[in-house]
Amino acid sequence: MGETITYVRGDATAPQGKGVRIIAHVCNDLGGWGKGFVLALSRRWPEPEAAFRRWHRERAGNDFGLGALQLVQVSPYLWVANLVGQRGTRTARSTGVPVRYEAIDAALAKLAPEAERLGASVHMPRIGCGLAGGRWERVEPLITARLTDRGVPVTVYDHG
Repeated sequence: MGETITYVRGDATAPQGKGVRIIAHVCNDLGGWGKGFVLALSRRWPEPEAAFRRWHRERAGNDFGLGALQLVQVSPYLWVANLVGQRGTRTARSTGVPVRYEAIDAALAKLAPEAERLGASVHMPRIGCGLAGGRWERVEPLITARLTDRGVPVTVYDHG
């Protein structure tokens, strides 16, 4: 019934395949956009960062927060999904990691019906496992439960 996650070497900002594609990545709940995968996104398109910053700035009147999803169209067949799955950012003083698995889970649950509506495949780096400090063995089952088990094709990109 479901799909399985496809793993490839490559750049998640250049998703492979045909049809509508969604690039999913994890953002923090502070409105910060300046390190990691987001820099690669911003080199290609200004819209995801601009939309994310506006969403954060206007958060008093919208759904911005942990577990939220923002879909930003960057071309006729390509969207970027900003998933708020990280509490703050890691600093020299911070203990623990910023990743919030339950927030990633909630955002993926919102992404699934959108991917279905668009007839889209989902493409991502190992979300939550870079600057957010998460572990892939905790994130992967969330992707399986929320996306591939529902028939949404997912490709995960490893650099290099």
